[in-house]
Amino acid sequence: MSLNLIIEPLGGSHDRKAFSCGVVALDHYLREQASQDVKRRISNCFVAADRNVDLIAGYYTLAASSVPIASLPDDLTKRLPRYPVLPAILIGRLAVDTRYQGQRVGSILVVDALRRCAQAAPASFALIVDAKDDKAAAFYRKHGFTPFQGRLLSMFLSVATALKLFG
Repeated sequence: MSLNLIIEPLGGSHDRKAFSCGVVALDHYLREQASQDVKRRISNCFVAADRNVDLIAGYYTLAASSVPIASLPDDLTKRLPRYPVLPAILIGRLAVDTRYQGQRVGSILVVDALRRCAQAAPASFALIVDAKDDKAAAFYRKHGFTPFQGRLLSMFLSVATALKLFG
């Protein structure tokens, strides 16, 4: 069956109880906390809803953040203003239901997050992530993310670079 996904904000009509990505904390977050964080304006949650079977194939969250300029590579900071921190958007969580893993749903979610970041009214220098493990870090590296200096699981992708990569 081909995927028929629509990525939209988490809403009351989405069946969160059926979602299972294999990581208890990520499943629990979607089921129990995501809608509260959205209501409190802590983060926004976007779901990839499969229109064929009314399931959530995956989700991610976005929140405002910042990047200390000292944590960026020297070759990049040469071209940036000397502000102590730069605006960024954090992918707080990203998960794909086990039924959809291996079907590029995670990549679709990352590209959607980058698109939203590039289109956001407040400017943002980068999209940042804190990968939960080496496997997640490899996934983000594959999508152009670079580790911060001295923090291999904390990574960034400048919006300018993302626009070149994903147009």
